[in-house]
Amino acid sequence: MPAEDLGTRADGKPAARDLDRGLLPSLMGYALRRTQSAVFADFAATFAAAGEALTPGEFGLLVLVDRNAGLSQMALARALGIDRSTLVPILDRLQGRGLLVRRRSPTDGRTHALALTPFGVKALARFAKLVRLHEARVASALSTAETRLLIELLEKVRASL
Repeated sequence: MPAEDLGTRADGKPAARDLDRGLLPSLMGYALRRTQSAVFADFAATFAAAGEALTPGEFGLLVLVDRNAGLSQMALARALGIDRSTLVPILDRLQGRGLLVRRRSPTDGRTHALALTPFGVKALARFAKLVRLHEARVASALSTAETRLLIELLEKVRASL
């Protein structure tokens, strides 16, 4: 009898068993969550292999700050769909790494305008190259048209909620 029939693989590790997932595979949220986990794991592995440390959320934040000069913390929190109390520690961490700065807004002294530092601009260029490699791997089983369609459909689902 093969080792896998006994519940272990030839290398001694537990064998992967086929689980009865019931209705889970028919649920969009379940499929999205499993896919997100796989995509985020690949993102982390891509950055780790390059000796970089960044999360997908941090990458998105840096892109938004780069593309929207003087963006306020409140506008950034709204764009990311997170509350300000969640955003502040992320900004603290990125500022501590020298990637961005917070300056008093020239139009509203009660708010901060965000900007990338020169180091942050260079780092974002490196990060973008890594993200393109990661995205190519993620979409490798899809055609360009299928990738566009998937993004459109996901946006349609998000917008409906």
